[in-house]
Amino acid sequence: MKEQILTKKILNWYDFNKRKLPWRKKISPSKKQYYTLLSEFMLQQTQVATVIPYFNKFIKQIPNFHSLAKVENKKLLKLWEGLGYYSRVRNLKKTGKVVIKNFNGKLPDNFEELITLPGVGNYTASAILAIAFNKPYIPLDGNIERVLKRYLYLKKQSEIQKENLIKKKDIFGKSLRSSDYAQALMELGALICKPNNPVCSQCPLAESCKSYKKKDFSITKNNKKNKDKYFILQVYKKKQRYLLIKNTKFNFLKNLKIFPMEETFKPKNFNKNINFKMSNMNMNIKIQYLKKYEKFKSPHWIDKKKLDNYMLPSFTKKIVKFLEKN
Repeated sequence: MKEQILTKKILNWYDFNKRKLPWRKKISPSKKQYYTLLSEFMLQQTQVATVIPYFNKFIKQIPNFHSLAKVENKKLLKLWEGLGYYSRVRNLKKTGKVVIKNFNGKLPDNFEELITLPGVGNYTASAILAIAFNKPYIPLDGNIERVLKRYLYLKKQSEIQKENLIKKKDIFGKSLRSSDYAQALMELGALICKPNNPVCSQCPLAESCKSYKKKDFSITKNNKKNKDKYFILQVYKKKQRYLLIKNTKFNFLKNLKIFPMEETFKPKNFNKNINFKMSNMNMNIKIQYLKKYEKFKSPHWIDKKKLDNYMLPSFTKKIVKFLEKN
């Protein structure tokens, strides 16, 4: 009974407060599947406000699974440029091909087959089943996890482990409106139960929220540390142009254009010039300026003044801008 009241409150709040997002439009079931998959891939590690223009541009040029499966890689990567984590878009295309070849152009509507698709893990499969197929799944994204942690006042490391959160989410109950309910919980975390300064005065759960009663909204984080890694980045400049190479060496930014780089292990007195956070890696980069460049296989020379004309990862563009300032 408590769960039913909770569910009703959350859905009622959602009906009056949900954002108008392009992947929430009333569309055909097949488009709903495609829009859900695309938005979930784009939203991994990326905020909604950033994703919206990318999503709108993407669906104009690649409107369905058939066009996704056939699109040229150059065009695909250009549309994704700036979103980062390029393995996502490669997996997206692979999934498009599998959907056309093995599933008659439609996403499978069961968990076991969904997680066989490239780039689709437990969370994305749950999100697709809930949002696209209206099945009673609650996908545990960062927003829903935060609502759950605060609502139940989960503070200990043992309490905030994924396995425990999966068990505890049953407190949210179920709804015949599974698609709306999953999105409602995500929306509640994004708009109300924010990481900092939650808007408890507008929260439908405030009365029964343990964190609200204790006036303690801090979130315990998992004790995961980013790995420190060290790189020597080589800069070859000729007139106004920089030399780049295709990255076939490192797992990050695979097959994209980067500056020549070498990883160095346990360096002494490493004076970094620039630092990047990438996935679970803390990149410490020392820049080495060289006048004579080695013979690289298929080098790419880019004009610093025409950065936007090239298909480059944000990482490379930021390095160029740093070099120009320093």
